[in-house]
This record gives sequence, structure tokens and C-alpha cells, in this order.
Amino acid sequence: MNSLNQLSIWLSFQLSLVFIVGLPLTLFCWSIKNKSRAISKLLSNYWKISILFFISLILLIGEYNFALLITNISTLIMTVSIWFWNDINDELNEYKISHALTTTTKIWRWSITFISLIFLIQSLNNINCISFINSAECEIWLKPSTNFYLILKNLFNFLFGASFSQPVAKFLGLFALLIYTLGLLQWAIIKFPKSGRNSGFSNYDRD
Repeated sequence: MNSLNQLSIWLSFQLSLVFIVGLPLTLFCWSIKNKSRAISKLLSNYWKISILFFISLILLIGEYNFALLITNISTLIMTVSIWFWNDINDELNEYKISHALTTTTKIWRWSITFISLIFLIQSLNNINCISFINSAECEIWLKPSTNFYLILKNLFNFLFGASFSQPVAKFLGLFALLIYTLGLLQWAIIKFPKSGRNSGFSNYDRD
């Protein structure tokens, strides 16, 4: 793998930290402050879906062979989730470009879409890494999860007084993936047929 490709992958992961974590967290707090139910609901749904991205990072720490495939699936469904809701889309389209919160949200949605596409292209350029992440040429894909590994290692040691190793990461990642998949299937089978692409944001946070 050449140095230019390695730099491209590293930059993609750095951008993902900004647009998958930093900016949506800022938008979520901003939307709560402005009492924007549509954007708050959009971000609430986004955070539920984005859990899969963090699960994929745990699987990358555990060097699970199909971790990169799960990373791509996570960015794909995150992209779908932020464009999926008809009522939220209609609400955002009613605001002019001068509305800062809505405009920033729209820019963020396009940025997530772009990052998802970049991840897919880079993965296809390293197609062997999708099914076999442990090869030497795929090492660059494991490096971005290093900081996340250090956080989990310290947290795991603090809570349980035990070391957080690659086998533990693989087990926890696969277990979390199973729970996530069951939750997603429950939504697809039970909730989606009832509500369709209506997020119900008008009732969000009114309890």
C-alpha cells in the first residue's frame, strides 16, 4: 500500500472524528438550546444508528476479519438515517439558508454522505482488507482505532480491574453487534411498518 493511500485513509478517519462525533454532538446541543425538535429528533436517531460505527472500531481493535466491512455498513446506514425521514426533510426545507442551525445541519448531512463514499472507495481499493484485516497491507486500517483502544483499556481497567486485550475486544464487539442487529431487526419488523418514514419529531421530548 503506497504512502499516498495510507495518508488518504488516515485523513478519512480524522474527518470521521469531526463529522461522525464532534459536529453532530455540537448540533445536538445546539438544537436542544434552540428547541428545534426536528433536528433534535434527527440527531437522536443518528446517535442510535451510529453505535454500529463504534462497534466496528472495537472489532478493528480485536482484528476481526470482517471489521472493515462493518465499518462500511455503519457509514452507509448512518448516511441513510440522516436522509430517511420525510417529515424532517420537509421541515428543514422550509428554512432559508440564513437559518444557521438548519444550514449547518444540511452541510453536515452532505459531509457524512461524502465520508461514507470515500470509505467505500478506499475499501474497494483495498478489497482484501474487507475479508482479511490481519494482513500486513491492512495495518493502516487498524491504526485509527488505537486511541479508542486506549480509552477502552483504561475504562475497562477502572471498572473491572482487568486488562482489555484483543480477544476481549473481539468478543465484546461481536456481542454488541448481535444486540445491535436484533434491535435493528425489531425496528424493521415492528416499528417501520407502522410509522414508515415519519419520525414523529413533533412529539419528541414532550413527555
